[in-house]
Amino acid sequence: MRRDYFDLTVEGVDAGAGQQGTPLVRIDFHGPDDLLRDRLVGTGGDLLDAEDIDVAFRLREPLSSADDAEGVVAVTNRYTGDFILELNETATDVLPFIHAARDSAGDDDARYRVEIETDGERLVAYDKDTFLVYDHEGNLLRNESLIPSGVEL
Repeated sequence: MRRDYFDLTVEGVDAGAGQQGTPLVRIDFHGPDDLLRDRLVGTGGDLLDAEDIDVAFRLREPLSSADDAEGVVAVTNRYTGDFILELNETATDVLPFIHAARDSAGDDDARYRVEIETDGERLVAYDKDTFLVYDHEGNLLRNESLIPSGVEL
């Protein structure tokens, strides 16, 4: 699936520490209707639930090499490892979102919401607490990632 089929927007990033509400990432798909829907369906024929997917950001270049390091946001099927979707984003777009989710949580585990739409109509919405960030060599960047307390990776 082409990465240019997707637009990503975020809400709840600019409010500052201690903000109320859950940060939101909205991914809008502008490709062939059944293509995305087919990837979001599990083995039972129903749309995947939040616990069935993982969200990650992998850099294509070192963070230190550019102020606007390029990377790829990926949503994958947790059980099969298949990519549901990928889209190009920069670290300056993704990392502040992760920090906002962390700041909004206070003493609780951070959470965020992912909404996937097809041409403006919501297909699925997931409440998530994990957002993994990998460097350009595939190593997990724990300090940049959103990992709930008590989770061992």
